[in-house]
Amino acid sequence: MISNPIPWPNGAKCAVAITFDMDADSLIHIAKPDDAHQRLYPVSMGRYGPTVALPRILETYRKFGLKQSFFIPGWCLETYPETVEAILKDGHEIGHHGWIHEDPISTIGNQREWVEKALESHKKICGGKPRGYRAPVYNITQEVVDLLIEHGFEYDSSLMADDIPYLMKSAEGELYEMPVHWGTDDWPPFAHFDEIGYLMPIRGPSAGLQGFWEEFDAQYEAGGFFMLVVHPFLTGRLARWRLVDQWIEKTLDTHDVWFAPLEEICAHVKQLKSNGAYTPRIEHLPYYTEPQR
Repeated sequence: MISNPIPWPNGAKCAVAITFDMDADSLIHIAKPDDAHQRLYPVSMGRYGPTVALPRILETYRKFGLKQSFFIPGWCLETYPETVEAILKDGHEIGHHGWIHEDPISTIGNQREWVEKALESHKKICGGKPRGYRAPVYNITQEVVDLLIEHGFEYDSSLMADDIPYLMKSAEGELYEMPVHWGTDDWPPFAHFDEIGYLMPIRGPSAGLQGFWEEFDAQYEAGGFFMLVVHPFLTGRLARWRLVDQWIEKTLDTHDVWFAPLEEICAHVKQLKSNGAYTPRIEHLPYYTEPQR
């Protein structure tokens, strides 16, 4: 049950977004900056995302006429411009995802430099400013929230305070939240990456994805918001993406859903609020201003 469900366009029962974090090989470069260039296996694993998985993913989206959201670090925009061009050519959204997938917690006090460096890449490669942001490893801070508000972002997608989009307010202004959670992230079932400290027991495609579809069923029943947070080099693998492709086709045929990029979902909620048709729940930030002991 959702106490304050959002009315979706055309009476759809659920808004759906399959969002991709295209981190590519930024992960190994930030984890092992001194010798990442010598580590060919993790570099190749990351490169699989933009070079092999992304064309496969875009083909599926073209087949079903879907526009979705991709979050890409600035370094990856610069390193894989042809992939970025293909994403933009098909009309998808590209959001801010840090510069080289740096953990924002590690840059507290100096986060403006990293946020704005990636913004410059967006302007140069994508031709404009992004509307949305997702923090690497979800570790957004109040400093980053305030920077997003300052730079006119519409939404963040890093936090977990609700099942559906909500509004965050701070002294600097307001920002919509498109909430994530680990139950719809492909890192737990599929990530096996010793060099960055993850050794998950790899699950088979059906077993690894099954939990996602159960999350969708609950959101659909409640009239909610279902979002996957997945990575091209993980879920874009052949057997896994084959099952996602099949799920999209089945869902479009049998359910009344609205597939949309996060920027459109945010704009819809914002418009409902503006015309008085809906009042989103509000989270006031910061939660705390000093350590709680």
